[in-house]
Amino acid sequence: MKILIVQESDWLKRGPHQQHQLADRLSLRGHQIRVIDYEILWRDQDKRELYSKSQLFENVFKVNQGAKVTVIRPEIIKIPLLDYVSLIFTHRTEIKHQIAEFSPDVIIGFSILNSYLAIKAARRNNIPFVYYWIDVLHRLIPFKPLQFLGKILEHRTLRQADRTLTINDKLKDYVITAGAAASKTSVIRAGIDVEQFKPSASIGNLRKQYGLKETDTVLFFMGWLYHFSGLKEVAHELTKETNKNLKLLIVGEGDAFEDLKQIRDKHNLQDRLILTGQKPYTEMPAFISASDICLLPAYPWEKTMHDIVPIKLYEYMAMKKPVISTRLPGVMKEFGKSNGVVYVDKPADAIVKAKSLVKDGKIVELGDKARKFVQKYSWDRITDEFEKILEEVVKSSRF
Repeated sequence: MKILIVQESDWLKRGPHQQHQLADRLSLRGHQIRVIDYEILWRDQDKRELYSKSQLFENVFKVNQGAKVTVIRPEIIKIPLLDYVSLIFTHRTEIKHQIAEFSPDVIIGFSILNSYLAIKAARRNNIPFVYYWIDVLHRLIPFKPLQFLGKILEHRTLRQADRTLTINDKLKDYVITAGAAASKTSVIRAGIDVEQFKPSASIGNLRKQYGLKETDTVLFFMGWLYHFSGLKEVAHELTKETNKNLKLLIVGEGDAFEDLKQIRDKHNLQDRLILTGQKPYTEMPAFISASDICLLPAYPWEKTMHDIVPIKLYEYMAMKKPVISTRLPGVMKEFGKSNGVVYVDKPADAIVKAKSLVKDGKIVELGDKARKFVQKYSWDRITDEFEKILEEVVKSSRF
């Protein structure tokens, strides 16, 4: 199949997310994959320019070496708000160009604006459109007044999509309420690479590298550091903790990174609050293995987090690590209360809960339950399921 993916995030610098995992594996199976993406991190660049030229990246892979994904990045005006206005025109032109040149068998949207543009173009050219939800995206729009417009566009696209896919059951409930046809909506869950993420990964050298002793209890988080990730609250609680063997290891970059550095430096926590910055995805199994308990302490009152289940949870659990999470509806519905995930009411409670798990000797038991629950979600199986749905959609569109 020829598959065209549209998204409004940086394919190269963000993730790997669901779409990266699936695109790489489909490429390795012989499918041709093209992606139209958006340089969402342009505001964080040191280089200042008013306009960016279109760019082409060939033979891209995020998680599977040998995958050959082509990424097309249309030009934009690099002025706040005008970047999205320019996106409407440049992405519409690029989608039209890809339909004419690439002749995709199916278009898959992971976004708001360019998914709306893509489904309109798909309708004109009799190409099936699949809308894949890994998040409620309009809630992530930084300019609050535009969230309502984003919601309208999402709902219109949902009503027209030939098939809607979500990453978990909570999101499925949401999209059906928002207008997706229940009969055309399915759940394709996140997966794990059962060989890459397995408990046997080496830990000794990594713990030594970051000054972590065998007697330390290491709490771990990886991913983009949003302000609502709850990590600042966990870090503040760590400043009050008298047990010097309790450590917090954070891998990633993002909005809250500088605030976390300030907390660390103000309270002289250099040996207890360890901030590594961004690291290659291939190193994540070693970091997880070097930890004792993994965290998802996001604000439970943050709507952005209500309906999602981050892929990192599956990866934590595949490594036989218990997870402490706030009571996020999507996470609770996905994992329940007896599969290695324990819940707290607010981010700051993670420290007390971690101490309780250590004191009660629950870490190994919960880790075993976690691995048992997620090991059935291998990426090969998930890709099989996704590939079958795409083939069905393409086949049905030809009759």
